[in-house]
Amino acid sequence: MNETITAIAGIRVGHWTDRAAGTGCTVVVPPEPNVVTAEVRGAAPGTREYALLQKGMRVEQVQAILLTGGSAFGLAAADGVMRALAAEGRGHPTPMGPVPIVPAAVLFDLGPDGAGVRPGPEEGEAAYRGATMEPVESGSVGAGTGATVAKWRGLEHMQAGGLGSGLASVGEAQVGALSAVNAVGDVFTVEGESLTGGSPLPGPPAVVPAAFTDTTLMVVATDARLSRVELTWLAVRAHDALAVCVRPAHSRFDGDIVFAVSCGDIEADVDALAEAAFEATADSIVDAVRSAAR
Repeated sequence: MNETITAIAGIRVGHWTDRAAGTGCTVVVPPEPNVVTAEVRGAAPGTREYALLQKGMRVEQVQAILLTGGSAFGLAAADGVMRALAAEGRGHPTPMGPVPIVPAAVLFDLGPDGAGVRPGPEEGEAAYRGATMEPVESGSVGAGTGATVAKWRGLEHMQAGGLGSGLASVGEAQVGALSAVNAVGDVFTVEGESLTGGSPLPGPPAVVPAAFTDTTLMVVATDARLSRVELTWLAVRAHDALAVCVRPAHSRFDGDIVFAVSCGDIEADVDALAEAAFEATADSIVDAVRSAAR
């Protein structure tokens, strides 16, 4: 049974992974029509097309969402996704032809010298072309390949973060989540079980992790029909789930972001969907860390 974000009808997910280099990228392809918004918390985001996703902006639909390693260098991977979409004639219609809309967000997985392999256009296109509706692979894959967690207590406590997915239901509607977890904090279940050995009440950092900037990247999608304003509540509760499962979260060293997607016609209560977004996001974070540890 598919208990991942691809259980939402029409959603496809693809990865490009380089485990030797410790980096990768993941592309989420929602069906059209769709409505998308996003919310950033934390002080170190790296994004593309983020402003377009805010309420009041004219374009509400996207063709794909990119989550990628490589820090700001990795934003170049969106060029390859756009190239592949343009070749298929997909994008926002303009008098000069369709322009693909591909919001993107990055996490920091660069090596100590900042050099080495980084996802670029070819890697982004490969992830897009590999996108399927099969259950999402979890662990050290795609954008979660080089992700790490538990650096708040000192780098000697650092562990693999990874990529994970979760799913929750509200009547006939479903909410799926996908998370690439590269957090400075420790990771816990909703019930408070520590997955990385840290205390539920973190104190001052043992070492300010200047060499490792951090971020958790999340996509929450539902097959319910929601407006951009209503989708905001799913993004809020997804961030709440992050704050419960990652301690501390939303720090000056994190660029945490949630992309929220509506891509269906099912009628459902927005508050119930928001609680489902909390559940699915929490499950995706736990899945990422547990899978990466295997």
